[in-house]
Amino acid sequence: QVQLVESGGGLVQAGDSLRLSCAASGRTFSSYAMAWFRQAPGKEREFVACINWSGTSTYYVDSVQGRFTTSRDNAKNTVYLQMNSLKPEDTAVYYCAAKYGTTWTPGPVNYWGKGTLVTVSS
Repeated sequence: QVQLVESGGGLVQAGDSLRLSCAASGRTFSSYAMAWFRQAPGKEREFVACINWSGTSTYYVDSVQGRFTTSRDNAKNTVYLQMNSLKPEDTAVYYCAAKYGTTWTPGPVNYWGKGTLVTVSS
């Protein structure tokens, strides 16, 4: 069983930066590929970024490419999402997710966090 707890959300202005953290319980964090999703008000949850088990490979949705960076520290059981040049359209609840395996693949997620709200004002 893995529990994921996100933190770092808040209210910022357009152009600002935020760093989200997702702390995972358990001793097998490095056995999981990790990802970030977000859900804006009235919209479906969407994929944002993912990172492989070792942190050596990442992938981003086009809308955040070049502005967001995900990383992980397996010694701290934590994955991060650095968000720069934030835009009002980035406003959403951000969730981290874990999937057993070395790389992120489409399909069911093993574990979800409860999310952290990011609000970007114009």
